[in-house]
Amino acid sequence: MKSSALILLSATALSLAACGHKSDAPDGQASASADAAAMASATPSLSVSQSFANSMASGDAFEVASSKLAATSAGTASVKTFAAAMIKAHTDSTVKLQEAAAKASPAVVPDATLTADQQASLEALKTLNGAAFDQAYAKAQVAGHEQALSSLNLYAKSGDAPSLKAAATAMIPVVTAHLNMAKGLKP
Repeated sequence: MKSSALILLSATALSLAACGHKSDAPDGQASASADAAAMASATPSLSVSQSFANSMASGDAFEVASSKLAATSAGTASVKTFAAAMIKAHTDSTVKLQEAAAKASPAVVPDATLTADQQASLEALKTLNGAAFDQAYAKAQVAGHEQALSSLNLYAKSGDAPSLKAAATAMIPVVTAHLNMAKGLKP
């Protein structure tokens, strides 16, 4: 059971890492089974809790970094306002994640290092301004929040650290609201 939860969580983490990353798939999402297999073979020693914490931490880091770009690159006030809200919310989320991870037994230290796909997405956003930035940023925000919500729901149901499960459960309505806000962006 823990192995299947790790594979599902790993697939979600990789999908989150690809937020805003271009894909050949018709709906813009990568194959979950290929991602899960790659993640499972690349990091077999990570616990479910560590994988979840890393996914959330790198997601928060990407959200903050991409939203900081919006302050100078966005073309509309609504995107800039949303981005400012995301900076605050994801900075707060990082603190809550760190607190919950420290209470886990054994303690988990979230790694906020951006994945290669997140870094590539961030670099792509850096090349855009105005309407083109707004459109790419909004798409990345929807994808990122969808994947974060999927990870949170999965960990809230099958996670192995009570403090992280409680944090995941508490974050679900917040991320749901962010997703709805992102979907409502009119770049």
